[in-house]
Amino acid sequence: MDMTQPLAERMRPKEIGDFMGQKHLLMPGKPLYESIVSGRLHSMIFWGGPGTGKTTLARMIARYSDVSFIALSAVLAGVKDIRLAVAEAQRLLQSENRRTILFVDEVHRFNKSQQDAFLPHVEDGTIFFVGATTENPSFALNNALLSRARVYVLNALTEEELIAVLTQALANKDSGMAGQFTVDPNIVKQFAQAADGDARRALNLLAIATEVAEAHGLSVVDSAIAREVLSGEVRRFDNKGEEFYNQISALHKSVRGSAPDAALYWLCRMLDGGCDPAYLARRMVRIASEDIGNADPRALQLAMNAWDAQQRLGSPEGELVLAQAVVYMACAAKSNAVYVAYKAAMQAAKNSGSLPVPLHLRNAPSQLMESLGYGEAYRYAHNEPDAYASGENYLPEELLGSNFYAPVSRGLEIKIKEKLARLKVLDRQALKNKKQG
Repeated sequence: MDMTQPLAERMRPKEIGDFMGQKHLLMPGKPLYESIVSGRLHSMIFWGGPGTGKTTLARMIARYSDVSFIALSAVLAGVKDIRLAVAEAQRLLQSENRRTILFVDEVHRFNKSQQDAFLPHVEDGTIFFVGATTENPSFALNNALLSRARVYVLNALTEEELIAVLTQALANKDSGMAGQFTVDPNIVKQFAQAADGDARRALNLLAIATEVAEAHGLSVVDSAIAREVLSGEVRRFDNKGEEFYNQISALHKSVRGSAPDAALYWLCRMLDGGCDPAYLARRMVRIASEDIGNADPRALQLAMNAWDAQQRLGSPEGELVLAQAVVYMACAAKSNAVYVAYKAAMQAAKNSGSLPVPLHLRNAPSQLMESLGYGEAYRYAHNEPDAYASGENYLPEELLGSNFYAPVSRGLEIKIKEKLARLKVLDRQALKNKKQG
């Protein structure tokens, strides 16, 4: 073993029994496990975060299946590299009757034409395609490629699994660092927590810590070294990637679900991961309107004030204001009645075309307009009892009777619902009187 290689590379498992994590895929009886141990290959996509074992699994499959392994990185490779790799696979198949796994790391970085370049060679059996991606394949990969490959989801490693990875590295004589350094179990646990599901990061932290210890002539990684190594670590966030949208969805749904503790947690997760506070402030304004609405109109005002205060205070002081707003919004009465009404009214506007404004609702600033009936018979609401012109119509004739807004029986909308119900009674009475007259 080349001990100059990074620790994470040296500790890459060769046997399926040594693979840490992904038990949902690698237990006997699971399709991927049976495919690996039997050598029955198919094209596949590994979707998971960094350090979850995507590359290791691809190499392990090639080893168990006794096929050639060609690796490309979509960050560096282009169509020319794909053609060269396919040509080599064709040569191996024709001259040695040897199949090839073509592994493409970060495959989501290939554009449509680059992804399409694999298709005929997957179809004719020249290659088994294995792609690795941190992005949702539904959005990052072509449907044509997805239809020819099975997607396997790799989960972030648990804290216990990462502790096992680090412990194994410290105990391994051949490729690890057995007998070289002593690391307290509490520090191992700190590294596992900081790695946040990423085995490669966990091993890199351990390697850096031992290098610092060695530079000081020590064989023990103490708490001072651990603090130094961990000082720059942040949680996995993946700005604008799959994890970003997962977390903002969790924040939004926690507020909607009136769960202040969960809402506060997801807000802090995103802030801790480096999310722009201004983005979170904008999203909170949207949540206040969409999910709280007129049940508590103060939520929208508070969200706007929090956005303004965060910009004025800056970080980190301004983040407390966002926390205050999120907690209030989670505890507020909820209504999506305006959101539902808006969508219904928009659909009606699109479906009904350019319906004319009823004549009585039009202004008549000129004599011609007045002669055409503009504004005729319009009833000025402030001159009516209770400032309400009962029985008046404000919609185009084609949309008479449309009811878009249905307030809920929560918060301020209880009062709004009662008022609208009372006005409908007045409207019905006015129409009844009109018919009798």
